[in-house]
Amino acid sequence: MRAHLSNAAYGVLDYIAWPVGLIAVAPIALRHLGSGQFGIWMFANAALTIGSIVASGFGDANIRCVAQARGMGDKTSIAFAVRGTMGIHLALGAAIAFIGWMLAPLAASRLASADPTLHVACLWSLRIASILMLLRAIETVCVSTQRAFERYGSAIAASVTTRLMTLAAAAILAQMQIGVVGILVAAAICLTLGLALQLIQLSRLLGPGSLRPSFDRNTMQGLVGFGIFTWIQAVSGVVFAQADRLITGIYLGAAAVASYALCAQLVQPMYGIAASGLHFLFPYVSARATPDSLLRVRRAIVLASLANLGIVACGTLLLLACGIRVLKLWVGPSVAQTGSAVLPFLVWSTTAQGLSIAGSYTLLALGRVRLVTVLNLAGGIAMLLAAPLLLSRFGIRGMAMARLLYGPCTLLVYIPLATMLLRNASTPARTIDAGAICEEIAR
Repeated sequence: MRAHLSNAAYGVLDYIAWPVGLIAVAPIALRHLGSGQFGIWMFANAALTIGSIVASGFGDANIRCVAQARGMGDKTSIAFAVRGTMGIHLALGAAIAFIGWMLAPLAASRLASADPTLHVACLWSLRIASILMLLRAIETVCVSTQRAFERYGSAIAASVTTRLMTLAAAAILAQMQIGVVGILVAAAICLTLGLALQLIQLSRLLGPGSLRPSFDRNTMQGLVGFGIFTWIQAVSGVVFAQADRLITGIYLGAAAVASYALCAQLVQPMYGIAASGLHFLFPYVSARATPDSLLRVRRAIVLASLANLGIVACGTLLLLACGIRVLKLWVGPSVAQTGSAVLPFLVWSTTAQGLSIAGSYTLLALGRVRLVTVLNLAGGIAMLLAAPLLLSRFGIRGMAMARLLYGPCTLLVYIPLATMLLRNASTPARTIDAGAICEEIAR
């Protein structure tokens, strides 16, 4: 239990370190950089986040493959899985970095066309961010492998330290009147050093030669068969997370989208903290269970689901009781007045989505990745289809009402999970051949 609590704490730390650090550094950077360069820094960070997610979507496939092989003591399959994931992420990361590099001039011309100096800074900031996308893709291999070994402390310590060093460097360089390009160069140096440390740690864990990229056919079939669906989830998650803001802005204008986005940002940590804190359930179940036998992990699944319920319930009650007051203190009474119409809907939508976390991780660990992906896509599509109708009828509140369709779709993960848990506990566990671990993932 102590190990699980430690892993949960490290997961939450990984989630909150960057936004909390950014809140502290942002006023300093804004004051010394000016609004133009600060905006470029924010845009480059957003582009880096999106590109990194797209380039790193096979990390969960690596976690499950390595965790299953570790549970059977199969070191050969572990090495093949890590090497295969490294090959995929190098290829995907290089492709995303190339696309980002080529699109940087177009983005810079849109963002800073009126100021030649700002245009140059924007261009090179986005190009540096493109290179960082590749480094983040490689970093994900290290972090996901450590998580598969349930070593969340080792996985997250280097990552969090790197990000905090990046923010500290940004604050120092901004005060020294060094612009956004210098700040991103410093970020690249910090990330490179952190990545080198993680590669050394992983090489010691797995042995020499274990990080060399490989495209073994059987391993790739397993990783791609599972990972393509987690990649779709990651990309669609980015799209759906921003789609409601875009639709609101198109229908109602910039003022409305600002109020809506701030309310959405306020409720997002409830889901993020629960998801990061319970992530340890994914490698834990992967290493110890099969869809035919949940006897060894049934108690852990039930306890994690109860913890999921407790975290989300506390967040829901806190937001419903204090959310409007927090908005008033944070962004002023005018935004809070507009937000009062949408915040309750966003809270309940996020509550429903947050309650699905334990069930989703369990089904992913058991190989039901297609079902989890379909339910997430169904929720997002239902939201998008309902949004225009509800917006035209209820205004800004209609978009928040449309989001209520997202969460309940994800809650359907508990139907197949309950069926599995109620299945005859005496059913013997199915034996999986060690040489076919990755093929099992593609099931």
